[in-house]
Amino acid sequence: MKEQKVAVIGYGMWGKNIVRNFYNLNVLDIVCDLDDNSLKNVQEQFPGVRVTKDFNDIINDKNITGVAVVTPSHTHFKIVKAMLEAGKNVYVEKPISTVAEEARILTELAESKGLVLMVDHLLLYHPAVNRLKMLIEDGILGELVYAQSDRLNVNYHKNDRSVMWDLAPHDISMISYVTGKKPVKVIAATGCSSDRNDIMDITHIDVEFEGGMVGHISDSWITPQKHVTLLVRGTKATAIFDDTAPTDKLKVYDNFVPANTQNYPFDYLEIEPLKLACQHFVNCSASGHKARSDGENGYTVVRVLEEAEKMMLGSRVEQLNKKDFASSRINV
Repeated sequence: MKEQKVAVIGYGMWGKNIVRNFYNLNVLDIVCDLDDNSLKNVQEQFPGVRVTKDFNDIINDKNITGVAVVTPSHTHFKIVKAMLEAGKNVYVEKPISTVAEEARILTELAESKGLVLMVDHLLLYHPAVNRLKMLIEDGILGELVYAQSDRLNVNYHKNDRSVMWDLAPHDISMISYVTGKKPVKVIAATGCSSDRNDIMDITHIDVEFEGGMVGHISDSWITPQKHVTLLVRGTKATAIFDDTAPTDKLKVYDNFVPANTQNYPFDYLEIEPLKLACQHFVNCSASGHKARSDGENGYTVVRVLEEAEKMMLGSRVEQLNKKDFASSRINV
């Protein structure tokens, strides 16, 4: 089995976490970023790791088996496509793209080359989320009728697209994963901007999933008190996953007995989800197996977000996409 060597492109706020985890897994080989101070920081904190400003150094290195792309979302298509064409397995920060057609192209390219394309839908690797999925599969909640995901926080470094593109990929992918139901269509989508421009920092999306289950997704960049929960209601019971709780992140409530929390053994390990995701990528790259959050998963999420944004902004979506295309012409 070929030795796995991973490159990371982008050493920003999230890229630092990606670098740390791949380094701790003993597979990190090189980090690419345009900032001199960032590269100096990599060399100081991660001895033996190479650095570069030119992503062609990664493309031309035949020993690199996988690449983590942790750059702004409007650059993903160009960089991921280049890496796949070079025969590299790719781990890409969510969303895979802000255009569904681009996500489809990347997915088909990876499949045609037999390469791993994994999207960083991080919560699919969260131990508590996977425990919830097991409870649902065991029929503990009964027939699923409703899911609600609230991801509310403060972001002082807002992107050039709405909060929906930043946070909702987690919500959509997580709801679909734990329930085993694919999204069918967007029922409603609204949003507003506290800065009174097209960059909405509060969004609400209603999505119909297979079997008629409805999912409601709320995301915010302006909520001072962090609130990250997933509620899944069935005909028998309701489960709540609270990722902000220090302990007991997952609870199940009987629908018919007030204040009754059912005592199921939630014997999951408290392991950093990102560590599990990075390990999953390494394992898939070595085995050739599809990732849990593969390109198809990424495409499905982008298709939902694209549909929701059209409801929110109408014809102004085209202007945003043109802006993204122009700004994607970068030298990484």
